[in-house]
Amino acid sequence: MEANPQPAPSPDLHDMIRRRAEEIYHRNGNILGRDRENWAQAEAEILRALSGAERRTAIVLKIDGLQYVAEYNAANSEGYIPGEFRRGTPVPVRIEGDKMFVMRHNGRELETRIVHRIE
Repeated sequence: MEANPQPAPSPDLHDMIRRRAEEIYHRNGNILGRDRENWAQAEAEILRALSGAERRTAIVLKIDGLQYVAEYNAANSEGYIPGEFRRGTPVPVRIEGDKMFVMRHNGRELETRIVHRIE
């Protein structure tokens, strides 16, 4: 008797995983031959992020001497994974009221809500 194969992921989920796998490929230096590893890592990260869809997570940035703590919704972050930004690396940011938009390496913005400012 044959085992039931797992259902194929929805087109949206498949696209999220594909985009994240490409980000991993580029972040790791465009090393060929690691497609399966990149895909597995991307799939695990996306599924982990989606499993906590209602959980809010935070990012901490220092801008002009102030430290900002801002929350974002993992389900609406277009595949952003904590650790994408390296500590001390300059990151383009714009602030509009209580919203902070952080420019990611892939050209997309991570939309956050500022919850705390520390001087």
